[in-house]
Amino acid sequence: MGTIAPVAKPKPRPRPQVMKLTDAAAARITELTQRADSEIVGLRVGIKNGGCAGQSYTVEYAHEIQPTDEVVEDKGVKILVDPKAVLFLLGTEMDYKADKMQAQFIFNNPNQVSACGCGESVQLTPAKV
Repeated sequence: MGTIAPVAKPKPRPRPQVMKLTDAAAARITELTQRADSEIVGLRVGIKNGGCAGQSYTVEYAHEIQPTDEVVEDKGVKILVDPKAVLFLLGTEMDYKADKMQAQFIFNNPNQVSACGCGESVQLTPAKV
């Protein structure tokens, strides 16, 4: 009888990075972090229900990292993604645009299926993993 070779365990597949940032978004986040009135660890990004298209993006200061946060480090800054939003934001690029009328973060999201006319809300589907 021959010997049985040990079965090699497959290596775990690396987790995809939920979001990435443009240089403009990273620069703006760095600026906001440095100007904040209190200590912040980065920006928390999420999704909330509401608006005429059904959902909208949320961006707020993060004072601490929650155990359930998905931490994205890109271009020297941290984005903390709400765990309920991960599947809706998978593959998203966060940008920052400023012109004479407004300045805002822009989400280039492959999971977005529609947006309202004013651009304040979107309709998202979960990413197919």
